[in-house]
Amino acid sequence: MAFRNTLYLVAIVLVVIIIIGLIIFIRIPGPSPATPTSPSPASPIYPTTSPAIVYTTTTARQTVTSPASPMPAKLSVIIATGGVGGVYFYYGGTIANIISNFTDIEATSIQTAASIDNLILIRDKTDLSKGVLYCATVLPDSAYLAYTGQHERFKDNPAPIAILWAMYPNYLHIVTTTDSGIKTIADLKSKRVSTGAPGSGTEVEALLLLKIAGIDPAKDFSKWEKLGAAESADALRDGTIDAYFWSGGIPTGSIVELARTLSQRGKQIYLVPIDNSTARAFASKYPGLASPGVIPKTVYGAPEDTPTLTFWNMFVCHKNAPADVIYKITKAVFEHLDMLQKAVSAARDTKLENALLYYNGTIPYHEGALRYYEEKGILKR
Repeated sequence: MAFRNTLYLVAIVLVVIIIIGLIIFIRIPGPSPATPTSPSPASPIYPTTSPAIVYTTTTARQTVTSPASPMPAKLSVIIATGGVGGVYFYYGGTIANIISNFTDIEATSIQTAASIDNLILIRDKTDLSKGVLYCATVLPDSAYLAYTGQHERFKDNPAPIAILWAMYPNYLHIVTTTDSGIKTIADLKSKRVSTGAPGSGTEVEALLLLKIAGIDPAKDFSKWEKLGAAESADALRDGTIDAYFWSGGIPTGSIVELARTLSQRGKQIYLVPIDNSTARAFASKYPGLASPGVIPKTVYGAPEDTPTLTFWNMFVCHKNAPADVIYKITKAVFEHLDMLQKAVSAARDTKLENALLYYNGTIPYHEGALRYYEEKGILKR
């Protein structure tokens, strides 16, 4: 009896031990599945960027910091140039090639009606959130009027631009032939004249100069055309216009070709001079936009050297472009000037000593470009 009771007791103890072990086993926590969370800006899934884009206005030495928009991993730079036959078209195309080949930035160039058109593209088409940045070749008078809102197309929405470098001087050409009877600006009255493509810097300069000279194209020209560089040259060659305005570097390819064609026909190209009094009146009315210059007769085979006005072109981008992108663009261009100058004759004046020509002017330089100039020792701040 006692032995049987002992067996019962042992059995009860074993059952209790087994039950306790099962309870302990069931309550031991296993590894929990990871809880999915939304990635945050601090997560390595997102590229790390600085929290703000910083750029500096050079006139007041004021640093303006704006919250950065989310930037895509890849940025595409589109360079707005000008019409085929003008220097802008080839200059901008070469810059795009340099950027694409010597940085990690994709760049392309596009044909446009030049300065005003280019400034509108920068303002209206740049979308950094989608990785689209417009840059452009522009004339200083167009840039000034657009930046300050004095041009009719920028009155309520000025151009948000910053300068990267001064490019080269544009020479204002008034192109005709020696047998046209046009020897002075006043002789343009009652003639068929093109003032440049609509929305171009050439058009802006032509209309400013004609106003100084007291000529109203709508009333005083027998025919008023608005053609680009190549189209104007073709029209003069074909005899459908008597003269045309063109603002470009020297030599301009379309004018070189025109002079060659005219020579083969027994004609000679003639460039209408801008006399000293007109040049002074222009400088007084629009200070800082232009300076006197001369187009040597050897450039196009004209009968004499031609006094004119010169306007230093600017290479500009949207002011909110990331500073590191602008730095890379500026560095690549100035480290490969040999390529640019080989491709475009006018680019011989694109060099470090001319880059800061507009520094401390109305339109600020981009901070990314200024950083490069500081590294090169040509800028002290």
